[in-house]
Amino acid sequence: MVLGKLAGRARELGPLTVGAVAITSLLVAGVTAAAVHGSPQVALCLLALLLALAVAGVLRVNLRLLGMRADRREIRDLRVVLDQTQRRVVSAVERQRLDTEDRHRELLDAIARVQRIADRGVRDLRCAVPRELEATVQLFQGFTPRAPMPSSGDYALNPTDLLELLFLVRSRRPRLVLELGSGTSTVWLGYVLEQVGGRLVSLDHDPGYANRTRAALRAHGLTAVAEVRDAPLTPVELGDRTYSWYDPAVLEDLDGVDFLLVDGPPAAVGPDSRHPALPVAGTRLADRATIVFDDANRKDEQAAIERWLAGVDGLTREGEMLGRHAVLSFVRPGNPATESAPAAGGSAGALPPVTRKRQ
Repeated sequence: MVLGKLAGRARELGPLTVGAVAITSLLVAGVTAAAVHGSPQVALCLLALLLALAVAGVLRVNLRLLGMRADRREIRDLRVVLDQTQRRVVSAVERQRLDTEDRHRELLDAIARVQRIADRGVRDLRCAVPRELEATVQLFQGFTPRAPMPSSGDYALNPTDLLELLFLVRSRRPRLVLELGSGTSTVWLGYVLEQVGGRLVSLDHDPGYANRTRAALRAHGLTAVAEVRDAPLTPVELGDRTYSWYDPAVLEDLDGVDFLLVDGPPAAVGPDSRHPALPVAGTRLADRATIVFDDANRKDEQAAIERWLAGVDGLTREGEMLGRHAVLSFVRPGNPATESAPAAGGSAGALPPVTRKRQ
């Protein structure tokens, strides 16, 4: 039992330690034997070896102690690194948690905004659908189309705006209508002008779109009443600014325009894209004319109208907007036939000169 325990302890000490103990035991035994047999020189040699072995053992122990101290320093440094890492991880997790809460709140706010917009859109749609259906029915009560009508809405005028526009044309019975931007409204205007005895000239900068409108006019048998002219966008100088607008050359044969519908160029052309309409086409207006400005609920269009009213004599705004339309009246000042007309709004000023910039 005791030998077994000793053997277990020996295995725990390791082979090098066990060997050192064995050598030491042999040296001690040798010294003892030499002393007993009267060999002092041998005993001294063995004692010297034993002393050397003891010194080597002490050195080894010191080395082990130094190694243990180094290990302790490494362990201490490792603990410091682990503590710092733990603090950084905890801090990062906390920041992530706070960021997640912020994102969650932002997401909830965004969902609430979308919900409000959706609710408002649903309410508007509930009101708009019956209104547009009623306007569509009234539009087709005015005449019977000779071919399928082009669709309305989106970029084209919606039924409500079309109904108001056609009522205005039917009540004022213009002789010459100039439309800036062709499309669905061109066909509807053609039918109304066929009834009241007027003529329509529509400009379009897009040849493909102009051809589609011409095809629609032919299908409806309205080519004697309405025409579409290709009018590429060209640089037009007004004062100190240059605009991209319809080529003024396509207007040279027009005179006495008593109804101007401003529905182009599109906003994608650039800022204030429709401002040149009155400065350029104004010289082609009759002494009395009606001007309908579509999309007048947009900022650029509102700014253009205000500049027109401030800078053109004889121009006044008629009441409230009709849908997306602003309706303006123009009475040319200085003409005896129109001097008895009601005073028009606007400050002193004339239509500014127009210069077509060379390409």
